Amino acid sequence: MSLPPPDYRPAAYRKAAARSLRNMPEVRESVGSATRTFDARRTEAYSAVETDRWRDWARDVKGHALTRLDEYLEQAERNLVQNGVHVHWAASADDVHRVLAEVVSVHDVRTVVKAKSMLSEELEVNAYLESLGVRPAETDLGEYIIQLLDEPPSHIVGPAIHRSLEDCRALFHERFGTPIDAEPDELASAARVALREDFLAADLGISGGNFLVADTGSVALIENEGNIRLTTSVPRVHVALVGIEKIVPRLEDLAGLLQLTARAATGQPIGLFVSLIQGPRKDDEIDGPEEVHVVFVDNGRTDLFNDDTAWEALRCVRCGACLNICPVYRQTGGHAYGWTYPGPIGAIISPGLLGLENALPLPHASSLCGACADVCPVRIPIPELLLHWRERAADEGQTPAGERFGMRTYAGFAERPRAFSTAAGALRWTPWRAVGKALPVLSGWLQEREAPRPSPKSFRDLWNEGIE
Repeated sequence: MSLPPPDYRPAAYRKAAARSLRNMPEVRESVGSATRTFDARRTEAYSAVETDRWRDWARDVKGHALTRLDEYLEQAERNLVQNGVHVHWAASADDVHRVLAEVVSVHDVRTVVKAKSMLSEELEVNAYLESLGVRPAETDLGEYIIQLLDEPPSHIVGPAIHRSLEDCRALFHERFGTPIDAEPDELASAARVALREDFLAADLGISGGNFLVADTGSVALIENEGNIRLTTSVPRVHVALVGIEKIVPRLEDLAGLLQLTARAATGQPIGLFVSLIQGPRKDDEIDGPEEVHVVFVDNGRTDLFNDDTAWEALRCVRCGACLNICPVYRQTGGHAYGWTYPGPIGAIISPGLLGLENALPLPHASSLCGACADVCPVRIPIPELLLHWRERAADEGQTPAGERFGMRTYAGFAERPRAFSTAAGALRWTPWRAVGKALPVLSGWLQEREAPRPSPKSFRDLWNEGIE
């Protein structure tokens, strides 16, 4: 299996998806197996609590926080500063890069350890650090694997789920000399030994933030491996990159959100480790960084927030449940989407963050089955938002030329009853299996389906004959 294509971008989705379907059965096998397991665990975890009430509550908490976003962000800033944290505001990726460049320069940073952070992927932090001559080391096991392979993540929670156990065994055998048939525990142990040296040598630790608590000035982090806690406590300096939408009003809101996110993501009652970062190490504390920076990141989020319909996507807690249930994602894997956020959630936030013209055709990469909305822990109406972006694309003339031609042709016949009846009669005798493959829209539809067998008589004929 090769790397994502050189034109790794949303615009290449159709080509990349077709390539994955045609040439990468191992991706479908690995992704399908992992996502079905995640989803089964979510189902079991949801059944143990009053999930509908929790989801309604989480929707309302996140929605309330977003409607008063400016107030809560200012409150969080005040409390973070009071706790001794350096707070930065970043409108774009360039602003984040400038903050990192300053920290790297002031502290003469040579090695960085990174906790798993989709936001850092969005901001291309690793590439920027490397341009400064700094070596970034991913510490999440999945991120570590894809860094060794020089691949982007393919899933929000499980970045390496497109890789099989055999792939990982071969990789670790080549890099670390582990047995070619090593068990997963042996592979994890080899990574742990290698990463321990990075933790001890690192001058800077970079993390994301699952939630940002306004009333205490706390950055909450969820993990299962313990690598995040090492990233935030061993290096002298810690930088947390937090999207402005991650704000929650009160510390007491955090308890429910942490549990609901873990149940939706991995089927756990709660993550094995939860860290609350509130500031640098105090004089009477034995570990922790000497300096903490929190960067509030916009990078298109305000544009998404200003959309009267699509703003609801900002409630997302990045659990990945919508990816795990999505039949389209299971077939193509995440790399086909061409950007940081794949699957249904990526199809509705990418147009806001990148601009609709740069995110097409992602809103069309869905069957609109609605399963994603059924599992979302914060009740984002994903199918409605997919339709919203499709409508926007149509209004702005950004649908593919072939589809526009096809719809205009259909509309022309539909507005003329006699022409429509004549065309329908001719279509009943068309060999669609052969003809359809040469037509836009239908060619893709027929890749996975058999052409329907037409009725010998049209509905109009049956109606005129009086047959019910």
